[in-house]
Amino acid sequence: MTTYGLLIFDQAEELDFVGPWEVFTVSAARRDGQDAAVLIAEGPGPVRCAKGMRVLPDHTLDDHPPLDVLLVPGGRGARVVEPHNPVVTGWIAKTAAQATWVCSVCTGTFLLHAAGPARGRRVATHRDHEDELEALGDVTVVRDARYVADGGLLTSQGVSAGIDSALWLVGRLHGRDHARAVRRALQYDPAPPYLADEPVPDA
Repeated sequence: MTTYGLLIFDQAEELDFVGPWEVFTVSAARRDGQDAAVLIAEGPGPVRCAKGMRVLPDHTLDDHPPLDVLLVPGGRGARVVEPHNPVVTGWIAKTAAQATWVCSVCTGTFLLHAAGPARGRRVATHRDHEDELEALGDVTVVRDARYVADGGLLTSQGVSAGIDSALWLVGRLHGRDHARAVRRALQYDPAPPYLADEPVPDA
């Protein structure tokens, strides 16, 4: 049984958590419901994300099940607001110490840096914010990888890179064949990366 906990907060980038959520829940379905994914927020009310999507959490910081995987998305909330929220950073530090894997997508790495788990580690973040993260100190920013694993810490570059890192993680947890099956179920095949340059197939 693997329980994935995805933290959400105001101004979180939608795809940063929705992409991994899709990977984790499809993985769980293929494991006959042995696994579970839950959304966690500071309070029980709706969270308004970066592009306006409103999301209701399943649990608050005080009432969630034990987590095997903690995922922190990016967005302005992760980079500017939540690093100064001691309730959230304290919860991340405590939860990260108990989880097997701690993950971030995009600028979620800033929040992991503020809370502690990213300090002294090799990490990835959105390419537009690599210099900013590096300037915080006590971190090695890897600039040429979609995602970086350093022990039980898994960080990824911007937005869609979270799907790649989530697929890698379910492969690490449940095997490569399982991860490939999840990828096929999602029809995720990002090559070439921009299909608008290709001819449109006939209907």
